[in-house]
Amino acid sequence: MSILNGIATLIALLTFIGIVWWAFSRGRAKANRDASMLPFAQPDETGQAAREEAEEKAGGAEQKKQGESHE
Repeated sequence: MSILNGIATLIALLTFIGIVWWAFSRGRAKANRDASMLPFAQPDETGQAAREEAEEKAGGAEQKKQGESHE
């Protein structure tokens, strides 16, 4: 039973080393750099909320003007 535990541990260690080697290899450098910039590629939430609020105000004022012109 201890031989099976040793083999399983060795396989897990080799798998871990392989994943670390793959993740930090030169071929992954561009993909890692691109992935690290993903949070900054999202639209600015505070700026977006302000724009939406301004659009709502502008739309409400425009509807009010249209309502007055029809009367």
